[in-house]
Amino acid sequence: MMKLLLCGKGGCGKSTVTALLAQSIAAKGCNVLVMDSNRSSFGLHRQLGLELPEDFLSFLKSLNPFSKKQEHGKEFEAKFKFFEPFWQLSDIPELYITRKGSLGLVSVGKFNVFEKNCALPAPKLFISFLSKLKTGTKDFVLVDTEAIVEPFGGGLEQGCDLILMVLDHSYESIRLSEKVANLCEKAGKKIYYIFNKVDGSNRTAMLGAIGKERVLSVIPPNEKLFQAGLVGREFDVFLPEIEGVASSLISGKFHFSY
Repeated sequence: MMKLLLCGKGGCGKSTVTALLAQSIAAKGCNVLVMDSNRSSFGLHRQLGLELPEDFLSFLKSLNPFSKKQEHGKEFEAKFKFFEPFWQLSDIPELYITRKGSLGLVSVGKFNVFEKNCALPAPKLFISFLSKLKTGTKDFVLVDTEAIVEPFGGGLEQGCDLILMVLDHSYESIRLSEKVANLCEKAGKKIYYIFNKVDGSNRTAMLGAIGKERVLSVIPPNEKLFQAGLVGREFDVFLPEIEGVASSLISGKFHFSY
């Protein structure tokens, strides 16, 4: 049905919202694949109650072993023909995906050791794959991104149908939301906001600064969720704010619950 890109500054709770949305959408009868492309984060798989799968980038690189010279040349910028025709979720080898019911996880590599230019060429491979990945009528793909906006410039957003930006109550989040909104407008992509760890006067201030038109939900601080995230335990929390967003995504009719 849809490929979603979740973005936001570091510490806003982007991975937390990704995990909660994935669990909620899967519980409503959809097939959900979480693609963890945040290469410096190591907690998402535990929040989902899944083992960390093998590095998916290793698999992608094995399909097209460019030389270093080719990786940085014009040939590398072209669309990779080895992802044609389009891929489906069922085409991903079992070694590179962990599952629990209708919920699956793919990890797009993690920074475990120092490697010069370690961010290249991996993002290009993943971007190409994502653009060729097709979803069925009951399929959702949630892409958890790095805590930066550079992926937009590289074309990551082009492989997704909708952008969800997670914001906390900070000046940095507000300013970053403006930049990402401009980037989405240029890319022709819709963007909606989810406020996280926001309540009371912070909620009022954030709505005043951002505006209400694109805010899908406002999630207040939750102690049970905080404790689970702190010790790396699977989330088992019911949040009506998340349930509302999940229902909107499935139906395609967006209800703004702020």
